[in-house]
Amino acid sequence: MALLFCLLAGSVQANCRQALALGLDVSGSVDRQEYRLQLDGLAAALQRPEVMQLILTDTGAPIRLAIFEWSEPGHHRLLLDWSDIRSTRDLDRVSTLLNNTKRSAAPPGTAVGSAMLFGAELLSRQTGCWRRTLDLSGDGKSNLGPEPRVVKDQLTSSGITINGLVVGADDPGFDDKRYVQIGELSAYYNAWVILGPNAFVEVALGFEAFEDTMTRKLIRELDGLVLSDLGRGSVDIADLIRPIPLDSAQ
Repeated sequence: MALLFCLLAGSVQANCRQALALGLDVSGSVDRQEYRLQLDGLAAALQRPEVMQLILTDTGAPIRLAIFEWSEPGHHRLLLDWSDIRSTRDLDRVSTLLNNTKRSAAPPGTAVGSAMLFGAELLSRQTGCWRRTLDLSGDGKSNLGPEPRVVKDQLTSSGITINGLVVGADDPGFDDKRYVQIGELSAYYNAWVILGPNAFVEVALGFEAFEDTMTRKLIRELDGLVLSDLGRGSVDIADLIRPIPLDSAQ
């Protein structure tokens, strides 16, 4: 057991716990107010105590973050390149960056498949992390670029996880269609976008709910991280330290 924990400690020092790439939809369906709700919502979610506790767990191996915007093929704006998050000061820096980011001109199309490929390329640089996750937010189906289902097939053996956050963006009112839209979009992401064991989709009924939904998603992604079993798949730490039955110990 002592040898096991020594080996684990050496692995902790050499790796990050999770590389998490966050992709934010800034296509034409996202107006100026929704853009701010999205970026400020992510900034606030990173400051939630329950999220901070998971990110800053003292294991010796940090969470590593990258954040980008996406719309049409070829339009990907990197807001935060890969950064280790080891302290509240690091989280404050990321949140301040998001709060102060101004919207740049973006083409109106929605290329979900291209965003998947861009995020996967970012994650390919982080081979030393225990888990690599693309966190893709969007309010519409793909209408340009490679089909998400084709990209998903291409990425099946990449070892990454893709989770989704879908937003029902119609204005509230008597003829509010967000419930129908969000059901269709959630099914679309579940079928053609998310990838990997335990991948999931979180749903926000409007950009006003983006902060709370992002908080839920980050908690699900950061809670219960697993350790790599030296290329033989993933193994939960609880399995490694399960007590030996008394009968076996005699």
